[in-house]
Amino acid sequence: MKNILKTTALALALGIASLAAANAEPVKVGFSPEAYPPFYSADASGKWTGWEVEIVHAICAEAKFECELTPIPWDGLIPALTTKKIDAIMNSMSITEERKKTIDFSDKYYNTPTAIVGPKSEKFGATPADLKGKIIGVQVSTTHSAYAKKYFTEAAEIKEYQTQDEANQDLAAGRIDATQADSIALDAFLKSEQGMACCDLKGHVAEDLEILGPGVGAGVRKEDTELKEKINAAIKAIRANGKYDEITKKYFDFDIYGS
Repeated sequence: MKNILKTTALALALGIASLAAANAEPVKVGFSPEAYPPFYSADASGKWTGWEVEIVHAICAEAKFECELTPIPWDGLIPALTTKKIDAIMNSMSITEERKKTIDFSDKYYNTPTAIVGPKSEKFGATPADLKGKIIGVQVSTTHSAYAKKYFTEAAEIKEYQTQDEANQDLAAGRIDATQADSIALDAFLKSEQGMACCDLKGHVAEDLEILGPGVGAGVRKEDTELKEKINAAIKAIRANGKYDEITKKYFDFDIYGS
């Protein structure tokens, strides 16, 4: 009789646990709904695809999360996280000391150089002296905006855009002289029909860890230490089990994790 009762109690406990898991709230992963190839792109049906989308799903699967991609304008991502409208940010957001005053970050899941792109018809580099007197386009509320404001103060103008795509469009149209962004995102632009016609790489900016940070991580609330630990463990696991490389090889011919 005792064994029957124990078995019944165990089955009931497992049933309750399964029900709780089934009813668990999904982890809402915030991202800015803008084209940022090859990290985020919307297909013809409106479904989001790209390297970072696949990495998000791989991390969530490894951590056994039910994740829900949640679109939020870029400059609203951190406020949405702190007010609990989302649970994490995975949107090529660099880990910086300034952002860490408000939120915390997981370990990095990629790191690439910062580039300057400009018209093919002009020859210049990526130093402050090279960009003196030029109009430089950057995306608002990004490390690139902060970097440009620190180092390119002698530029004729630092023009901010809501999306990097808007900056790229203005560069192609000749309304600005250069743009600064992540080198891989700009490489995708340069490989597009429009980018090939107008522009080329001018160089990579000098490193500044305080502004540009050591890489890109998942943004989380400071108090969500358990979520952060699970994401860290998942990043480490997909690096070790080959899933990270499997996804990366579909988009790049090199490891974008960095040193």
